[in-house]
Amino acid sequence: MSIQWYPGHMNAARKKAAEQMENTDLVIEVVDARLPEASTNPMVEELRKFRQRPCLKILNKIDLADPAATAAWVAYYNAQEGVTAYAMTTKKPADVARIPDLAKQLAPHRGVPTKPLRIMIMGIPNVGKSTLMNALLKKRVAKVGDEPAVTKQQQKLYLDKNTVLVDTPGMLWPKIALPSDGLMLAASHAIGSNALIEEEVAEFLAGELLVHYPELLVARYGFKDIETFDAIGVVEGVGLKRGFRQKGGDLDYEKASHTFLGDYRSGILGRISLETPETRRVRLEQHEAEMAAKAAEKAAIAAEKAKAAANGKRGT
Repeated sequence: MSIQWYPGHMNAARKKAAEQMENTDLVIEVVDARLPEASTNPMVEELRKFRQRPCLKILNKIDLADPAATAAWVAYYNAQEGVTAYAMTTKKPADVARIPDLAKQLAPHRGVPTKPLRIMIMGIPNVGKSTLMNALLKKRVAKVGDEPAVTKQQQKLYLDKNTVLVDTPGMLWPKIALPSDGLMLAASHAIGSNALIEEEVAEFLAGELLVHYPELLVARYGFKDIETFDAIGVVEGVGLKRGFRQKGGDLDYEKASHTFLGDYRSGILGRISLETPETRRVRLEQHEAEMAAKAAEKAAIAAEKAKAAANGKRGT
């Protein structure tokens, strides 16, 4: 399944963000620590690089992510020019309290009353931007919800007399190139439920956990002989363990899928990362190879058609 989700308000939000970027000193991009690169919006990078703005990349929800994978991602981003990575959780006030100082270090030429530091906070839906804004300002200024794309409009707020925050709506990008990215985003609840089939997303997640975290499946659901399971078997197993039945006695696979995804999203399953820098590299290489093969096949078909057309003309 190729998942795509780009509601109309996101296009309007992108245009406003592009306009605002000119008057911004620093971009804070919030990503999901469980899938940092899949939850990085390429449009954000494009906008900030065009204006040559530094980026404080916040890997949020580290309490849900694999610590070893998070450490690898922090090193990965810190090696990039103009990027400083910070792994944190909005659940810890001490983590949030460090952000203003980190921001000032990236734009030391700003941050006085005559030249306030202008920060734009960006990120895809449901990575915790609004929660972060509320925590920074220590009051409820942004609407928070469990569904993605709760924030619809840009707003400007003062952190203090020397710092201005611009909160932007959660934005995806028009076309998600890697199918696995769409599935990871869907599993982590960054995509609206109307754009996906939960059963297929649950099967993708189950497949990933069978490879990388089978022990967590055993610990949560008490599965025996986990090595004999496939992805569908995991979802079915969740339904059987929970006693999810439809009228007539058939397994309620839809409810099992929903419950399994909920266990992952809430952290009940344990601390899980769906990608590392290494698995990302492998996925990109596979995608590029697939695209090259498709391009070669398309070129061969075009060549055959051209040859057939040329032969037809000669025959005539």
